[in-house]
Order: sequence, then C-alpha cells, then structure tokens
Amino acid sequence: MPITLYWEDLQPGSVRELGTTSVTADEVKEFAGKYDPQPFHLDEEAGRASLFGGLCASGWQTAALAMRLTVDSMLQHSASRGSPGLESLRWLKPVFPGDQLSLRHTILESRPLRKRPDTGLVRSRWEMFNQDGAKVLEMEGYGMFGRRHPATTEELAQLDAQRAGG
Repeated sequence: MPITLYWEDLQPGSVRELGTTSVTADEVKEFAGKYDPQPFHLDEEAGRASLFGGLCASGWQTAALAMRLTVDSMLQHSASRGSPGLESLRWLKPVFPGDQLSLRHTILESRPLRKRPDTGLVRSRWEMFNQDGAKVLEMEGYGMFGRRHPATTEELAQLDAQRAGG
C-alpha cells in the first residue's frame, strides 16, 4: 500500500475517526484465555457475580482493538516508524459482548526529532466509545513518522532555541 500520510500531515488539533469494531463473547473468552485469564473475562456466570455484572472484555483486549483500528485506518498507509510508548492508558467503562466500539484519534503535539531529521514525533490521544457514546478507553502516547523532507538546519536551530528556553 502506498504511503500517503507523513509527519507533516499530522498537525496538532487534527482529529480522525478511525472506524468501528464489535466485540463477541467468543473473542472475549479467547483473548482472556491467552492473555488475561480472570474469571469475569472467561465465564458468563463469573461475570454476572463480579462488579461488572456480566462477561466483559479485558482492558488489554480493548487496547488491542484500538491498535487494530489504528493500523487499519491510519498506520498501514503512513510513514509510521513505531512508538517510544504511552504516557497514559485508562479503561473507563467495561466493554461487553455485543458492544460496538468506535475510535477517535486526536493529534496533541508534533515536533521534529533532533537526532533524526528525517523523522518527526507526534503525541496523540485515542478515545474509544461504545454504541451509547460512553467513553470506554482513553490513552495518550507517541508515534514516530517519516517526513517528506528532512528537517532543515533552520528548523533544528529553532528546536534547539525552544529547548534552551529562548
């Protein structure tokens, strides 16, 4: 797939809707069996007896679903160069089988990388909502993206001045 999205295209304040996905009971149990085998993720009766009131997806599964939507809708046609990590990850509401989840991606900050002039760093917020509009997940973190053109000497000097407080 051709690259159509570069660092220069990821401007602070820009918002993208990254698609929707649904959750099934079989997927919840399969994921939990492999990665998060807590009873309320594995068994309907245990889920009903829990504070969640029913079988619910692992928060890690919810984050993995967000990652899948991000790859499918954005990263696979971008100049993505990976991520140095997340600042925060919050599971705000349980996700249940039958839920329809949608993902919103907002660019918070963007800057060139000093040591890699052909790469820029982007800080983003991902928000996942269920079919009722309730936010179920929020995470913030970084992505590195290739640039169409490497940073200029002037741009790097500006970056140095900003870091020095001037």
